[in-house]
Amino acid sequence: MADEIILLDLWASMLGMRVRVALAEKGLKYEYREQDLRNKSPLLLEMNPVHKKIPVLIHNGKPICESLIIVQYIDEVWYNKSPLLPSDPYQRAQARFWADYTDKLNAKSLYELGRQLWLTKGEEQETAKKGFMECLKLLEGELGDKPYFGGENFGFLDVALVTFSCWFFAYESFGNFSVEAECPKLVAWSKRCMEKESVSSSLEDPLKIHGFVIMMRKELGAE
Repeated sequence: MADEIILLDLWASMLGMRVRVALAEKGLKYEYREQDLRNKSPLLLEMNPVHKKIPVLIHNGKPICESLIIVQYIDEVWYNKSPLLPSDPYQRAQARFWADYTDKLNAKSLYELGRQLWLTKGEEQETAKKGFMECLKLLEGELGDKPYFGGENFGFLDVALVTFSCWFFAYESFGNFSVEAECPKLVAWSKRCMEKESVSSSLEDPLKIHGFVIMMRKELGAE
């Protein structure tokens, strides 16, 4: 019997894109169900009753929540193809550490700092910009001269981070800065990742993301 895989997601979510990249890396077919987060579906509320957020992976009727946990689950269940986490325990721990760092940075995730970049103005925006760039520069230092974060092979930390790259244009537009000017190696890495079909087919168009952010700013009264 074939696995039934359903993904509850929002097209613009960089966290959901992590899951899409991982599924693509494994060559898995799944049913995608777009969610309206202003009118959450009964299925989303049933499958993620604690946080009521996307993404949620439903595998043979069982829900798995939180993007990094989902990516690790996918890697463990379908371990025979395109392993994402290193086999070495230390390297595996390091990959998890940096992925966890981006999601828990100083009590504010990279996601939240990015959100403040396009949602706020003045001093609050400048503080968010500083925190955002400090995080990226630290990650660029971890990348060093390696092709990917794990070395020669695309892996878990690459999946965790590359989905933010399609949001860079929106962040730069509203924050008035250039990621490439500050972190050229990181941008080169993101372009290298985009050469992979699993990444290019899973990430959204930066211009489309920019339009989504403009809409969100209006809805949230930030214009």
